[in-house]
Amino acid sequence: MKNLKLVMVIAALFVVSTMQAQFRFGVKGGLNICKVKFNEDVFRSDNITGFHVGPTIEAMMGQGGIGLDAAVLYSQRGFDSDEKTIRNSYLDIPVNLKFKFGLPLVNPYLAAGPYMSLRVAGDKKWSISDKVDQIEAKSFGAGLNFTAGAEIFNSLQVGVTYSWGLTNDFKTFDVDDLDSYKGKAHTWLISAAVFF
Repeated sequence: MKNLKLVMVIAALFVVSTMQAQFRFGVKGGLNICKVKFNEDVFRSDNITGFHVGPTIEAMMGQGGIGLDAAVLYSQRGFDSDEKTIRNSYLDIPVNLKFKFGLPLVNPYLAAGPYMSLRVAGDKKWSISDKVDQIEAKSFGAGLNFTAGAEIFNSLQVGVTYSWGLTNDFKTFDVDDLDSYKGKAHTWLISAAVFF
């Protein structure tokens, strides 16, 4: 019962504090550089470039300090191999805790938080080589984002994010012994967001 009261007090404080937050809406877009790392070296996997774009929201407690940002991004990820380029499209939903330093004109910020990812386009299975019979893309993924950036003139944010995949985004099967190998996406995002 004490735990329930504590949770209710924390939730009430959060609701009151977000009511005083400064909400801003905007559009975010940029470049993805993705590599998939498999738990075994079954074949050569190289970087692939894609893009991300979508609406974003920010709720900050004043000019400098702590807040939240979230987005719904259409995003491309995958990898390149000697035989084939694997590319899928995802709906990424990151939610980050953000800290702004509160400097005038150019305001640096740091952000970190979880994301979830839903595959919305692209093939689910591929045959890739003589050694790897099949690659399968998973429909759901999750991971953590770590961002550093700066806000310019209180309306444009430019940042670099490292997305560390925690779930297996791909699975492969070896023809010879039918062992499966799992791959996680590790992505660098270079983004710009314009707030209205």
